[in-house]
Amino acid sequence: MAAAAATMVSSAGGLLAMLNESHPQLKYHALSNLISFVDQFWPEISTSVPIIESLYEDEEFGQHQRQLAALLVSKVFYYLGELNDSLSYALGAGPLFDVSEDSDYVHTLLSKAIDEYVSLRSKAAESSDESAKVDPRLEAIVERMLDKCIVDGKYQQATGIAIECRRLDKLEEAITRSDNVLRTLAYCVNASISFVYHREYRQEVLRLIVKVYEKLPSPDYWSICQGLMFLFEAESVANILEKLLRSERNEDALLAFQIAFDLVENEHQAFLLNVRDNLSAPKYPPSESVQPGSSNPPTAQNENSTASEDVQMTNESSAVHDADPKEVMYAERLTKIKGILSGETSIQLTLQFLFSHNKSDLLILKTIKQSVEMRNSVCHSATIYANAIMHAGTTVDTFLRDNMDWLSRATNWAKFSVTAGLGVIHRGHLQQGRSLMAPYLPQGGAGGGSPYSEGGALYALGLIHVNHGEGIKQFLRDSLCGTNVEVIQHGACLGLGLAALGTADEEIYDDIKNVLYTDSAVAGEAAGISMGLLLVGTASEKASEMLAYAHETQHEKIIRGLALGIALTVYGMEEEADTLIEQMTRDQDPILRYGGMYALALAYAGTANNKAIRQLLHFAVSDVSDDARRTAVLALGFILYSQPQLTPRIVSLLSESYNPHVRYGAALAVGISCAGTGLREAITLLEPLTSDVVDFVRQGALIAMAMVMVQINEASDSRVGTFRRQLEKIILGKHEDTMSKMGAILASGILDAGGRNVTIRLLSKRKHDKVTAVVGLAVFSQFWYWYPLIYFVSLSFSPTALIGLNYDLKVPKFEFLSLAKPSLFEYPKPTTVPTTTSAVKLPTAVLSTSAKAKARAKKEAEQKANAEKSTGAESSSAAGNTRKGKLPSEKDGEAMQVDSPPEKKSEPEPSCEILTNPARVVLAQEKFIRFFRDSRYVPVKSARSGFVLLRDLLPNEPEVLSLTDSPTSTSSPAGGSAAAAGQQSSSSAMASDDESQPP
Repeated sequence: MAAAAATMVSSAGGLLAMLNESHPQLKYHALSNLISFVDQFWPEISTSVPIIESLYEDEEFGQHQRQLAALLVSKVFYYLGELNDSLSYALGAGPLFDVSEDSDYVHTLLSKAIDEYVSLRSKAAESSDESAKVDPRLEAIVERMLDKCIVDGKYQQATGIAIECRRLDKLEEAITRSDNVLRTLAYCVNASISFVYHREYRQEVLRLIVKVYEKLPSPDYWSICQGLMFLFEAESVANILEKLLRSERNEDALLAFQIAFDLVENEHQAFLLNVRDNLSAPKYPPSESVQPGSSNPPTAQNENSTASEDVQMTNESSAVHDADPKEVMYAERLTKIKGILSGETSIQLTLQFLFSHNKSDLLILKTIKQSVEMRNSVCHSATIYANAIMHAGTTVDTFLRDNMDWLSRATNWAKFSVTAGLGVIHRGHLQQGRSLMAPYLPQGGAGGGSPYSEGGALYALGLIHVNHGEGIKQFLRDSLCGTNVEVIQHGACLGLGLAALGTADEEIYDDIKNVLYTDSAVAGEAAGISMGLLLVGTASEKASEMLAYAHETQHEKIIRGLALGIALTVYGMEEEADTLIEQMTRDQDPILRYGGMYALALAYAGTANNKAIRQLLHFAVSDVSDDARRTAVLALGFILYSQPQLTPRIVSLLSESYNPHVRYGAALAVGISCAGTGLREAITLLEPLTSDVVDFVRQGALIAMAMVMVQINEASDSRVGTFRRQLEKIILGKHEDTMSKMGAILASGILDAGGRNVTIRLLSKRKHDKVTAVVGLAVFSQFWYWYPLIYFVSLSFSPTALIGLNYDLKVPKFEFLSLAKPSLFEYPKPTTVPTTTSAVKLPTAVLSTSAKAKARAKKEAEQKANAEKSTGAESSSAAGNTRKGKLPSEKDGEAMQVDSPPEKKSEPEPSCEILTNPARVVLAQEKFIRFFRDSRYVPVKSARSGFVLLRDLLPNEPEVLSLTDSPTSTSSPAGGSAAAAGQQSSSSAMASDDESQPP
């Protein structure tokens, strides 16, 4: 009947007339009927809004009737598009505004209510004034909605709204009442890091999350420590680690080691050292036989020590006998975790991995070298940079040893670059760094060496010891104070800044400041950058001192160095840096405005903050200086690297700008934020820029493309192959301009960085900034003015490996599975010598045939040897080696390539492959990694890359270890054997890897 009546009504006139009746019952009847027809007759009802409003305001009218009038007016205003008025009357409707109603009207007003509430709460929090007080009726609606979400089981929605509305009480309620507390907590951590733009409030949310984690019946210490790291609470982290280390269960100690490795991945050196220093000392120091990496089990070590002490029968031996075994165990574990927190353990393991798995293709470098004219010093230097980047961290310096004559022609700053490049190649060689560089270092008082080599060597020491400079800082300080030669001062300043990164050491600051005040352009530029490196993220008042000197000096170089240095001091400070940013971006000096863009980029690095993006876009189109405009666009890359998919969309119009500087900035912005992602949209945006009409835009686009494509192979994206061929064409092209050639040479180095085993990563797996990496790319982008800063790109390299470790922090040999076709993630195919090009390449064709003959002879000899040795154990290990060695064999020479392809074509490619610890696992491959169910080793925390601590299910069985060579023994043979092997250094490195496996 009601439906029939509804269809018969053709006008709301009769009901509207009833509103003028004197009897309240008639008015109520009219209102309740008009509510049900409002979506049809709102244009007609809108003419009577004043009458309905007067009913709402009539205090003699019943409360329910007044609320009904308010709801009616609200709906009419909603249809009229007046959302503010609509919300205002919806608040007056009280409980009649039903938040659970599934209609466009309710959804729209709830969104409006939440926006209004968030805005008022934010104002109240920031200004703490009473004018921003929230209407209790608005609060009631938001609370009703939050309660409804919780009741309906929409916990993620409830937590999201609670975080946005700054209602931490409701956030805690939503988390604790959710059906999967751990999953909801993980969602909250992600939401607070990604979407909360105010630093102080973000820390409040994280503090609450940590509190909830701690209240769980079995606390997740790993997540708690990650949260505490965001809050910089080193003491609390140390307390948790100590509790785990003192546990009698080996699993707890393994978890402590895993937490330490994951904290180290975030590269916050000051925080890590603070955690280390907060761990309480053991009552008994560990016995001398117990070394951090010792592979003997603790029980055996104790037996050995007591056996030796029985002979001596001294007072000390009785003290050891009386020692509490728990304290002895804690002392041993403490030694290990201190090695992890200082970074030394991970650096040593990384060094061994990069050396043993090095797959760099020396033929690419040889081709580049042959195509570069000696007269062209820019391309000559670029080749040296490319070699250093290609071999970063591998300790393989074959190319340099094989081309000593060619390199010796380098003069002045090119010589500085050659020497500094050794620092990139040997990065992390903490034990031997100084002895490696000894031939080039200043020889106290005894002159004679080239100041360029000496300066480069000091810079190299900084690159080797970056972020871990405890052992080298004093030597660099002495070198800096003991010279007046500006080239040596330049190298020493850069080296000191790298070694003491972020430590804010007062004495070092004073030493560098003294160099700055000599007002030498060359040394002053490095001093300005070095001050910034030293004070990274400290928001120090020294920034104003630096700014004052930048206004005083006449040297552009010094102003530029200081501009970047000041920007580095406000790294990660967000709104705290706004005053300084405002001061720099409004400065009359375009170089300081340019520094202001970097300050904005680094203060809000990785936050995707809308306000910062708007400011940069404004400067990108309005500043009068090309420098400032270019940097404003480039800076977007730093702000957006946490959400790389946004960058191509935001800079797409700028990439088509008439101004080449803006186009260059757009290219590098995409390169920085999408580095290592292989993002299709990024490649699509960069492609047209690689053939831009302006040479330096082409250079920037080629470098950016290499950054995006690092470790992506042709099977994943066919455009990678096209890009590699484009680089080769530019490098070999006779008529290509120098800028493009330089870009192509550097891009070749970045594509194959770190022996093809590293990528560029600015975020850790837990979405924490990798400080060193971000700082490295920021200084690298300054190479526009000063080429030696290209080496800073190596700071952003992150090894892509899964390295499983046992309780003794050794690398046991075991297998795991990658559930993807091997071709998707394999190393790029080695290049072959072209046979149809110019006469220069004819001798190499002859060499390749002799290589085939040698390889064939070698193969026959091996087959005879294998026939003689026919024991079961050897045959099984040989089978293991062939399975493991499929990819390396492709690298060994062309004879191998000729023999193997026919076999591969005949059988279909397997859908998975077995990898052996340690193995290269690229970012896109992580999701395909699985451990075998019957494996002897089980990860203590589910992880698919990086350092993974393993529980040994058969602790009494003997272990087979990988990476047994120590870095001290690996590096010198690497150099020696590689030098002897000439062009085949990669294959010799692989051979040494195979030798190190069987023990």
